[in-house]
Amino acid sequence: MKKVMGLVATAFLAIGGASAHAAEPAAVSRGEPWRPGGGLSQIPLWPSDLAIARPELTGPETARVGGGIAGRPVTMIENVERPTMTVYPAKGSNTGAAVLVFPGGGYRALAIDLEGSEVCDWLTPKGITCVVLKYRVPGSGHYWNGACKCHKIPKVPMALQDAQRAMAILRHRAPEWGVDPRKIGVLGFSAGGHMVAAVTNADTLSYAPVDASDRESSRPDFGVALYPGHLWSGAAMDLRPFNRISAHTPPTFIVQAQDDPVDDVRNAIAYFLALRAAGAPVEMHIYAHGGHAFALRPTAQPVTRWPALVETWLHTIGVL
Repeated sequence: MKKVMGLVATAFLAIGGASAHAAEPAAVSRGEPWRPGGGLSQIPLWPSDLAIARPELTGPETARVGGGIAGRPVTMIENVERPTMTVYPAKGSNTGAAVLVFPGGGYRALAIDLEGSEVCDWLTPKGITCVVLKYRVPGSGHYWNGACKCHKIPKVPMALQDAQRAMAILRHRAPEWGVDPRKIGVLGFSAGGHMVAAVTNADTLSYAPVDASDRESSRPDFGVALYPGHLWSGAAMDLRPFNRISAHTPPTFIVQAQDDPVDDVRNAIAYFLALRAAGAPVEMHIYAHGGHAFALRPTAQPVTRWPALVETWLHTIGVL
């Protein structure tokens, strides 16, 4: 994902630049970390006195607004050192289902509204509890390093650790939040789509257990990967060596656009073929047009109607 940024202004290009409708970024700093609205609180993933791996920060955690997708700006978060999860409760008739959301950003930053809280705007009115993960960045997963112009893999899989820990906490506290612990899935975009692949295929914890939460399974019950990156090796239809397929991968749903200029569509195709070869339940939809970072904002392009397909699929696999 070579065009993914080190600076947030470049991040808007990487997230929005794949869309023909993206505006030239004009990042505006809020000068403070991101906070969810609606009176919601962020829940720390790790005890405050527990030492966890630290990303290579370039400054304090900051939320910036700029760029444009479907006529609206995008909020990006940089420099997350202490990850959190924010629970958006189900509205109306609670189905018991829950979705843990992984925003994208090339493992460099997080598109926290476009690919985070806006997912909850879709899911919660349908009776689904939605949880947005603010995971550690930058460099928390396989990423393109602009300084060396090379791909790098962190020594500690920070993003995967945060995803597994959030899943364990969500299962442990499921009764408190009205969630059925057997109906918890993940949904992610771009680098977050890669996190979906990583956490659904992980057979063991990537960190030493911390407390009672870690006695719960960290594997989701289903996964939805939107324009995933960091999967295809660039040769034939092979995955990168660090992407391993488990014999226990849950049902997976994949969506990507053929004209995606940031993450080649062969990321989705290679992953689909690998899951199919392993006998994992998988469904894939490839659209002719849509670019990158289309997320849920409606446009005239058919690709923006993917949420309806996911809803049908969730009924098909017995989650709804």
